[in-house]
Amino acid sequence: MENLLGILLMAVVGYLFWQQRRQTELANYFINQRCEHLGLQLLNTARGEHRLRDRNGRWGWHTIYLFEFSADGQDAYQGHIVMKGFHPLTIHVPPHRMPGE
Repeated sequence: MENLLGILLMAVVGYLFWQQRRQTELANYFINQRCEHLGLQLLNTARGEHRLRDRNGRWGWHTIYLFEFSADGQDAYQGHIVMKGFHPLTIHVPPHRMPGE
């Protein structure tokens, strides 16, 4: 019985890890898409934190990803995306210098 619980626990941990990787890949896709649409250079991305509620009090597993981008290759700005499951809730790109200014 203990072996069965151990195997089940390992399966659940593996599944959660796989789901987190899938969510990270989708977040990177949405971030790349937004940066390309705005003509920005993506510098890096990082997973921030997990929350059980968003700012509006809605329940759900929310993951915040941080990303840095540049408009002209000399400056750097930080934005974030909030993912709920495999869907982006918000993508925040702060005010920045437009390319070519």
